[in-house]
Amino acid sequence: MLDWLKLMWQTSKVFLAFSVCTLMFYFGLQWLNREYENYHRYDEPNGRAVKVFNQTSETEGHLLERLKFFYQSGE
Repeated sequence: MLDWLKLMWQTSKVFLAFSVCTLMFYFGLQWLNREYENYHRYDEPNGRAVKVFNQTSETEGHLLERLKFFYQSGE
């Protein structure tokens, strides 16, 4: 009988630790979600930002060259 009570006590401690860790993980994810919810990644940059992609009317030939470079460089 005493062994059974010890087993139940150990099982309840493991269950309690698992539950607490699960709740901490869940609320941590909720906090991160609220933190980055209003983060606007695609806003216009401030300061001395430079546009790095300039789309021209010759996109067909340029696109093939870029695709060829992509395959050659292996990236």
